[in-house]
Amino acid sequence: MKKLWLVLSLCTAVLLVIGCSKDNEASKQTAKPRVIKVSTKFVDDEQTVKSLVKVVKAINERSKGSLELQLFTSGTLPIGKDGMEQVATGSDWILVDGVNFLGDYVPDYNAVTGPMLYQSFDEYLRMMRTPLVQNLNAAAEEKGIKVLSLDWLFGFRSMITKKPIKVPSDMKGLKIRVPTSQLYTFTIEALGGNPIAMPYPDTYAALQQGVIDGIEGSIMTLYGTKQYENVKEFSLTRHLLGVSAVCISDKCWKSLTDEQRTIIQEEVNRGAEDNLRETVKLEAEYEVKLKELGVHFNEVDADAFNKVVAPVYSKFPKWSEGIYDKIMENLVQIRQDIKNGK
Repeated sequence: MKKLWLVLSLCTAVLLVIGCSKDNEASKQTAKPRVIKVSTKFVDDEQTVKSLVKVVKAINERSKGSLELQLFTSGTLPIGKDGMEQVATGSDWILVDGVNFLGDYVPDYNAVTGPMLYQSFDEYLRMMRTPLVQNLNAAAEEKGIKVLSLDWLFGFRSMITKKPIKVPSDMKGLKIRVPTSQLYTFTIEALGGNPIAMPYPDTYAALQQGVIDGIEGSIMTLYGTKQYENVKEFSLTRHLLGVSAVCISDKCWKSLTDEQRTIIQEEVNRGAEDNLRETVKLEAEYEVKLKELGVHFNEVDADAFNKVVAPVYSKFPKWSEGIYDKIMENLVQIRQDIKNGK
């Protein structure tokens, strides 16, 4: 009788194990993925989007169904100030947009991306690794924003207009589109233009209709958004570095598993490298293609433009005292390191 009872007990245990395994497997199959929306102003033909497509695909595949990132391009979902608000208020949201929108929450971000600072991509990328910028990222987290990357470069921004620009006086009275940002507004005013804030997707029609006389952006932007159909003068002011921040809601970030966070961070970093590599290559290719399409590349009086933008750094009372001097101290060291091959 005892043997029979032992056999029955063992059979019951085996059935329970099998049943639990099936239940667990069914649970895994029916578990819904965590949906996180990824919003950007960039259009599908631009390199930033092409690299983001790879990032989203890799994250979704590596997470094995636990994450579902959904990419929305061309400003389909909120971007800019509205997009960053979604991030800061805790939505399941990733925004890929200008670093200047971080400046609405931590003003010194605008200082480290100010006009006429950097002479190369390498200088900028090294600056982003300094304690100065890492402290800004920590301050952003306190505002509900986790900065995943500041490395999504898309080239130095220059003037894209209907007439050539060579000296600051050539900018006088020109209506130039800018994002909703004091930094961009003050920079264009200092250059002599009349800044007009509007969403980038609206600029194509605005140029056609004469609402604006030009935009400012990179070679990548000019080619990728086909603005060469409206404007043929690309004047190399290089007044700002075109770079996007990739930001996620800190609330969303902290609710993810360690594995999910690792996957997202690794793929965002890998995407930034892919974007930079392709940007460097494509800038050279696009310059040739744009010239074939009738675009004229104009060198400018760099010293004259440097002088007129200098007052911009005194227009931001919210910037930390002495922030410009701290940036320049870091830049001097960075340039020395680059020169010495470090």
